[in-house]
Amino acid sequence: MSNWFGRVNRIKFSRIALGVVIALVVSSVVAPAWELTSSVPFVLLKSTPEEVAAPVAKAKKHSKAIKVLPESAWADSVLQTLTLDEKIGQFFMIATFSNRNEIEYRQIERLIQDYHLGGLIFFQGGPYRQALLTNRYQAQSKVPLFIGIDGEWGLGMRLDSAMIFPKQMVLGAIRDDSLIYRMGDQIGQHCRRLGIQINFAPVSDINSNPDNPVIGYRSFGEDRENVTRKSVAYMKGLQRNRVIATAKHFPGHGDTDADSHYTLPVVTHSSDQLRDIDLYPYRRLIADSLMGVLTGHLYVPVLDNTPLLATSLSQKVVTDLLRTEMGFRGLIFTDAMNMRGVLKTGRAPDVNLKALIAGNDILLYPNSVGETVQRIKDALADGTISEKFINDKVKRILQGKYWSGLGDYKPVDTKNLFQDLNNEKSQELASELSEASVTVVRNENNLLPFGSLESARVASVTVGAGVGTEFQKMMSRYAPVKHFIFEDKPNGEKEIAEMLEYLQPYDAVVVGVHEISNSPRRRHNITNGTINFVSRLREANKKVVLCLFGTPYSIRFFPQTDALICANEDNETTEQVTSQILFGALPALGRLPVSVAGYRPGTFAETAVLDRLSYGTPESVGMDGNKLRKIDDVVTDAIGQKVFPGCQVVVAHKGRIVYSKAYGGLDYRSGARTTPETIYDVASVTKVSATLQSLMWLYDQKKLDLDQKAAFYLPELKGTNKQNFTIRDLLLHRSGLVSFYPTLWKNTMTGGGGLLPEYYSAQPDTSFQLQVAPKLFAKSMLRDSVWKWVVGSPLNNRRDKAGRYAYVYSDLGFLTLQKVVERLTGLPLDVFAYKTFYEPMGLPTLGFNPLRRFPAERIAPTEQDYRFRSQLLQGTVHDQMAAIQGGVSGHAGLFGTATDLATLMQMNLWKGKYGGKQYFQSGTVPAFARMADEGHHRGLGWDKAPSSGNSSYVSDQASANSFGHTGFTGAVVWVDPDEELIFVFLSNRIHPDMENRGISTHRTRRKIHDIIYEALIPS
Repeated sequence: MSNWFGRVNRIKFSRIALGVVIALVVSSVVAPAWELTSSVPFVLLKSTPEEVAAPVAKAKKHSKAIKVLPESAWADSVLQTLTLDEKIGQFFMIATFSNRNEIEYRQIERLIQDYHLGGLIFFQGGPYRQALLTNRYQAQSKVPLFIGIDGEWGLGMRLDSAMIFPKQMVLGAIRDDSLIYRMGDQIGQHCRRLGIQINFAPVSDINSNPDNPVIGYRSFGEDRENVTRKSVAYMKGLQRNRVIATAKHFPGHGDTDADSHYTLPVVTHSSDQLRDIDLYPYRRLIADSLMGVLTGHLYVPVLDNTPLLATSLSQKVVTDLLRTEMGFRGLIFTDAMNMRGVLKTGRAPDVNLKALIAGNDILLYPNSVGETVQRIKDALADGTISEKFINDKVKRILQGKYWSGLGDYKPVDTKNLFQDLNNEKSQELASELSEASVTVVRNENNLLPFGSLESARVASVTVGAGVGTEFQKMMSRYAPVKHFIFEDKPNGEKEIAEMLEYLQPYDAVVVGVHEISNSPRRRHNITNGTINFVSRLREANKKVVLCLFGTPYSIRFFPQTDALICANEDNETTEQVTSQILFGALPALGRLPVSVAGYRPGTFAETAVLDRLSYGTPESVGMDGNKLRKIDDVVTDAIGQKVFPGCQVVVAHKGRIVYSKAYGGLDYRSGARTTPETIYDVASVTKVSATLQSLMWLYDQKKLDLDQKAAFYLPELKGTNKQNFTIRDLLLHRSGLVSFYPTLWKNTMTGGGGLLPEYYSAQPDTSFQLQVAPKLFAKSMLRDSVWKWVVGSPLNNRRDKAGRYAYVYSDLGFLTLQKVVERLTGLPLDVFAYKTFYEPMGLPTLGFNPLRRFPAERIAPTEQDYRFRSQLLQGTVHDQMAAIQGGVSGHAGLFGTATDLATLMQMNLWKGKYGGKQYFQSGTVPAFARMADEGHHRGLGWDKAPSSGNSSYVSDQASANSFGHTGFTGAVVWVDPDEELIFVFLSNRIHPDMENRGISTHRTRRKIHDIIYEALIPS
């Protein structure tokens, strides 16, 4: 920029700034910000989401010219210094790219210098490169350049490495318009950060033609009120950041079946239809401070029947209708002037001039700039246009430049540019928008959500997405759904018949259709084979849930199904949200934005929300995702120090899993990676996740008295040293039982450390049925022998001051409680826990003896056992006492994933309620989790946070009401009702050697727990 312009800027700025302040004060007195009309289009807007949700002010009829705006002094001072060529140059906004070469960049510079261009519109490239070019080009211009972009769904629409928000028809499905305002606000911030003053958005066309080839998914939909509200919200969000919003494509491109990039579409609406429908959003936007309008290349005979005259070139449309009748006083831009829809009417210089005469202020993407400049001068010379005509347009442009901050131009700062354009807040909002758009269109007989999972026979079929979609993965977190796939789209009858045969045992089938395109000409990529498959499913009397991951227009090709979900787009969020809606973890928040297959715009079907954990981002429940990511550093450091080879971390807050991550490997050698689906031996977490759950159920059913002697339920204890302790004593570990009793398994070994053949065999058979290790089996009678040895075991000698047995943490106590459960229920512990909790809650990995259900490679190996079993333990319990009982014991033996354990803990946090079912009365879990022994931080069965604050696994920020447990393998589960917080950590820290104590000295779990509390954002 020249020194002259810098001087003008410095001289004028203070006076003009004062004028802006006065104008803002006056406007705030006259009307609330959200009710501003077009009489003040250049006033800074300060709308809030709540204000956007309020009714939009009706358009006001303008009977006289609008007074000069405060910015006019700056605009006048600059205008007076411009030559004719410099004024004419302001009309041109040419296209440029940041992914080209130096030759082209120099050509742009020459155009700026030679023709004094008013602006640039950037297309493909990258943010950093665009920032550098913006600074470079601005330095060549006497008057700062307008920088614009087509960022309808964010900068990522044109630029790599930039945020992509959902497209407008996806947004049209959202009921909460304040979300659209927030998106506009975020996009506005991104534009400002990248030195962009104009975003050519929102598309304000009402897409009433499902075969529209150019608008379609770029529109908010078909309902005029919905389109208008969302256009206003988007506009306000942009303009709050002093980014000019540009409604397009005036007077309405929604009911066309031709693409104006290639031809001139014809709109045959009547005058009433045009005014009531197509022009409606523009009237409302103009009445609400819209600053920019982009005119479309359309032929609308009812407005101007001049043959083949595009509306963008029609004075009747641009000046008479938009300026005079509708009262618009902002900037008018043409659509790209290189499009065939407008160039068919003449040579570029003539067409460009005609667009200016029609009433447009700025020519977007024009051809033949030099010739057009000369053509404008010729028109001035022959009286076709006047100097006032030129000055009025230039002044409007300068007013817009001043309002958007170019009166105090500063180069783009490239430091932290990528981070600023891809910030956590924007990513969270993009997910929130996608989540809010998913729509249940049909739900016959309330098929959804799937409630009881005990008898559910549900299968899923994925069409067009291959193996392992997020859709299917998420379903598996709620129920043991059997998954099938068509790797491509189903084609022949044989392929469909084979799939129907696989699906024969299932009552309900969820069909997920992916790779749905936005092209109506290609039927949105919906094949006849896919349609036929869905039809055949219905004929087979299956309950069919059709889930379409794409445009709602694809609905029209399918037969009616029992339930229909339109996810509107296909990404990780919509796939996960759709699965959660199927099982009632989330409500369906969307509604149809268009009419299709007999459904009207606004259609949605209600589905119940069950008490099930959902999934989302930390920010969605008021946590700081950046702080949570510090967990990565803690775990990476621990793995580097060989504290453990790998682990899983799950954090849930307010009923939503917001952090679920697997780290490292299964071991230190193979290279096999840990995943969220890896199954771990959870050791003593078995106590609270199997035995204690069963005991609380029995207590709840009035079948168990905590103050009754255990011998009452187990008569074999009568007459022994164990005849007097109570159930409560066992839960508090003050029964007198010894902590650990190696005699139990050493009784089965030789004096030299070998295994007695009377107990063990390397091969299973009818006698040797208990799996003790992957390649070792024991006689079934050993279970009875173990219990006999426990009954005959000695007691410890520790007493408290009152002479009662003192606290001694004992595995034998929970082995005894296992027997109580089994006597009272008549079922083995593993069967009872599965039938009562794990199966109905949809926890497929929780259970004992996982090798019966899962391949070994899915299970993390624990110890290389040289002391007892002489082999690697992978899929069989590490604990020796549990092992010699066939892997099922009250104190150890449970396996599972962190996710399934978090779900079980959530049920406890919700006081026994989950998935629409009440497992315990509301007071049961609190009664057991209450502090019962402060000296040893114990509840009834539950561990409590130490008051000293020096725990190696619990943060001292955990509330006094929190509870949980740890396991020898490195596991911890912790529940904090006060914060609605759950923390689960699983590892195989004893691999390859149980002597590894690094998890305590490194304090890994404590460090992670501290981070979780630090990430909580105070409400």
